[in-house]
Amino acid sequence: MAGCGHGIAAIGRRVAALAGKGTELSVVVTPAAIAQGALCLISFAALVYLFAVTDLSVLLVANNSHIDKPLIFKLAGTWGNHEGSMLLWVTVLTFSGAAIALLEKRLDRRTIAATLMVQALLALGFFAFLLFSSNPFERLVPAPQSGAGLNPLLQDIGLAFHPPTLYFGYVGLSVAFSFAVGALLTGKVGPAFARAMRPWVLLAWIFLTIGITAGSYWAYYELGWGGWWFWDPVENASLLPWLAATALLHSVSVLATRDALRAWTVMLALVAFAMSMAGTFLVRSGILTSVHAFAVDPQRGAFILALLLFYVGGAFTLFALRIGTVAQGKTFRLLSREGAIVGNNILLSTILGIVLIGTLYPLLAEMFGDKVSVGPPYFNKATVPIALLLMLLLVFGPMLRWRRDEAGRVSRYMIAPVVAGLVAMLIAYLVGSAAGLFVLLSIGLAAALAVASFLPLFGRRLSRTPLTIWGMVIAHFGLAVTVLGMASEAGYSSERLAAMATGDSETVAGWTVKLKEVGPVVGDNWVAMEGLFEVSRNGKTDEMKPQSRTFFSPEQQRRRPPC
Repeated sequence: MAGCGHGIAAIGRRVAALAGKGTELSVVVTPAAIAQGALCLISFAALVYLFAVTDLSVLLVANNSHIDKPLIFKLAGTWGNHEGSMLLWVTVLTFSGAAIALLEKRLDRRTIAATLMVQALLALGFFAFLLFSSNPFERLVPAPQSGAGLNPLLQDIGLAFHPPTLYFGYVGLSVAFSFAVGALLTGKVGPAFARAMRPWVLLAWIFLTIGITAGSYWAYYELGWGGWWFWDPVENASLLPWLAATALLHSVSVLATRDALRAWTVMLALVAFAMSMAGTFLVRSGILTSVHAFAVDPQRGAFILALLLFYVGGAFTLFALRIGTVAQGKTFRLLSREGAIVGNNILLSTILGIVLIGTLYPLLAEMFGDKVSVGPPYFNKATVPIALLLMLLLVFGPMLRWRRDEAGRVSRYMIAPVVAGLVAMLIAYLVGSAAGLFVLLSIGLAAALAVASFLPLFGRRLSRTPLTIWGMVIAHFGLAVTVLGMASEAGYSSERLAAMATGDSETVAGWTVKLKEVGPVVGDNWVAMEGLFEVSRNGKTDEMKPQSRTFFSPEQQRRRPPC
């Protein structure tokens, strides 16, 4: 990595020298970025068209589609494979560069030129990956008659939303990375740089949140995992950049508005993109056995690992060499809004480190001949206490003043959240006293945060409240609802496995479940055996219809839990 770091540092010095030309260089860089984005968009549109018409003379289409598949799955099959998803990745990457070239007017031309060159350097590596290792347009002669079909696990509407939203989030972090490296090269790390980066970080965070949520729901009903998180290694690979992006979003907002946390902002931008690259490597290297894994070719994994070492190693080398030249931002006391955000960043970074170690350690142990399994017991016990501290910080942090504050003033605002938290814990204890201490604390803190999330609106005219305040309120309230759901599932859910014949009944957690009948069901490109269950409790009755599907052309099976 040191060699890669020195290599990219030398490239960085050359880029900085070029960026110093400012006006002359922007004449070339801006139209080049726009042309690159347009050409990649045309390329991806061509691949979508090939899947839509099922052109089986293209190897990728023949291996991942079929003439009898519904159109929605033909289109989604474009990115439901390794090569197509990587082309989508590069398309979003280059389209983002074009958007910067067209829309960004707040930064000086030197910094924009440096940012665009870094973005182009990222694209260059992935162009090479596509051309030499993952060509999506490779031809197949002679063409088959029907095609191999799409993995039945992917023949779901979730495929149309889950991967693309994750890619938008990952690539949005690449833009933050390019801004950070560009600002380091030109020495322009300040509020203007943060204001330019902030919309990209916000969009990346939103898309990552949507993608992870959609993927969790998809796994819940498709794979029958249940719970709120399965801690699958590739699930963790998507969680890592989300944690870094969450910390980055807070830091970049502080830098944009208060000119503080300059080093934090740059470092987190590099870490966030490093985590997205690490996730890409885990999914496509073949070193993980997971339903999420796209590729099992070690050569592709080695290529991505080389890109990871080059970009990330070089960026952190540049950070080490240049961060000393970045002027210090405005100072603040520990008891302040900025201090709370630093605490937020430290706790999020700690959780990120725990998840990263738990995900990578089994892989490292296996390299030395040991088989180690790291699952929910480790992740839950290691992350939950830190997450509770983070929740506590979120309860009072937003009510602190910038720069400095007094504990007495803030304590007045905490009465309502504390009362709400204590009442919620009491109710949770009465409902199920055996739920456990962490469950009760989580429910209490979730209730406290739900109330505290609206306190920043107190005393304001709602019609004049800035959108940034509304965004914070909605995000923190959403987190409170999420934690409440996680804690409730962990403390009050029940499972029972039973073999049932038609007419049999079982009781679990007060619910009576009766198997009424089993019969065949026919879909667009599948047939299934469907069970009809009657579930009742306290006089209320509902139905569940789980299925075991068989997909034809080719024949493959998939089990679908009840909706």
